Amino acid sequence: MSLRFSLMGPVRAWRGDEEVDAGPRQRRAVLAALLLNNGVRLSNDQLVGMVWDDPRPSAVTALRTYVYKIRKTFPELDLRSKDGGYTLRAELVDDCRGEPLEGLPGRYFEAQRVRLAELRLHSREEWLERELDVLELQKHVASHPLRERPRALLMHALYRDGRQAEALDHFHQARALLNEELGLDPGPELREVHARILKGDLHLPRRPEQLPPDVADFTGRADEIARALQVLPGTVGITGMHGSGKTALATRIGHLARHRFPDGQIFVRGHDVAGELLRAVGVENPAGDKAAQWREKARGRRFLVVVDDLQTAADVEDLHVPGSAMIVTSVRRWNALPGVTWLKVAGLAAAEARALFDQVAGGARSSAEPELTTKVLARVSHLPNPVRVLAGKLSARPHWTVAMLLRQMERETVLGDAIPSDCRAVLAPMIKADDRLTEAERHLVDCFARRGDEVIDVCEAAEMTGGEIGTIEMLLESLADVHLIEPLELGRYRIPHFVQMFYGLRTLAPTS
Repeated sequence: MSLRFSLMGPVRAWRGDEEVDAGPRQRRAVLAALLLNNGVRLSNDQLVGMVWDDPRPSAVTALRTYVYKIRKTFPELDLRSKDGGYTLRAELVDDCRGEPLEGLPGRYFEAQRVRLAELRLHSREEWLERELDVLELQKHVASHPLRERPRALLMHALYRDGRQAEALDHFHQARALLNEELGLDPGPELREVHARILKGDLHLPRRPEQLPPDVADFTGRADEIARALQVLPGTVGITGMHGSGKTALATRIGHLARHRFPDGQIFVRGHDVAGELLRAVGVENPAGDKAAQWREKARGRRFLVVVDDLQTAADVEDLHVPGSAMIVTSVRRWNALPGVTWLKVAGLAAAEARALFDQVAGGARSSAEPELTTKVLARVSHLPNPVRVLAGKLSARPHWTVAMLLRQMERETVLGDAIPSDCRAVLAPMIKADDRLTEAERHLVDCFARRGDEVIDVCEAAEMTGGEIGTIEMLLESLADVHLIEPLELGRYRIPHFVQMFYGLRTLAPTS
């Protein structure tokens, strides 16, 4: 069960759906200080200074006691001690209960209370900007009458709904209030909205919402998701073989992070990435230096861009804009791209693959034949796309058993191109990968499959193929770059079960 915490109100914790007592005030203060610095190492002195305004000599001993009790209460918490300090990584949520860090006194927590309240306010206004709900905007403006941004959004929303007079009246109210309370006139945004309403040419900025739907049965990848959410708004690269679920992972991350990018989400699949980005924000028929145009359009705004199945590094290398984020998926890892945090995905963990299979096929089927289910999942190297197809096939055949599914998989290794279409769907990732290989690469991986060994080295590969060691090493590295073999150490590689099965099928296929 997942463990999560909230600081937006009293310090609270949940394990799954059940709330966990975070302890007395001073222990909650230590926990809060660690959570406020999620992922950052804090020394004993730093933590003591955060929790106690005027610490006594016994504070370090008390701190260690509180950390011990936090570990005991939350044994699954990633709380590490090193060199006289502590680092914590945890999931934080906003349960919107009240004043942040409620009940925690001290200068440090007071400053953090102000910061968190401001973050919450900005988050609320980003949501209001996305939704432009008149009633919610009216409530927000009533609670924060001196904030100009939400009042400008309210004028937008009223004008959009044909309520021009009310929109103009809000400008006059703001001008009177700002002058009375602060001795100021409305700022440039309010004045511009007012002027455009008078001219009748107020248009809402184009906000792309292009993320594909999230995958309902998405399973696993918790570490990769956590890492990506830490990196954004930097650039995240997701690499792995075909069928490893790169696109589904990018989409899941996008949906989890979309609230941080109020100007929209753009999904691109193709070579003309800069052109597609410009078209997404309303530029018709972009030409010239499209990368420069995109940087100009995106400057000062926050977009989330997902580039799926990147083919060359040149397609994205000049598109970074501060404040915006990019998630790139690619079979190959493009090491020449600067500033990218790469995540490599392969098959799911065995338990996660079983959970996905059960979710699609129904848990009773695999529970009745657990060993055979394990064998089915291993044959496709726990890759999520083939697992989902196989489970879907079993779900569509209520009278089949897992043993029947496995027998069909084994029989199809000698059928060649005659295999049924749903079984071709299982093999689709490998078919796509094979289409992109050179003849020399294909011959080498065929030799791997014929040999049947899980691990092979450069010298053995050269002996099998009759090629020179230098040439063979380059071919092996090329195959490793597209994840058809896995490098173990210099000169040694492992072939995944799914790859071996596919090329074994090719070897055994009948010839005309």
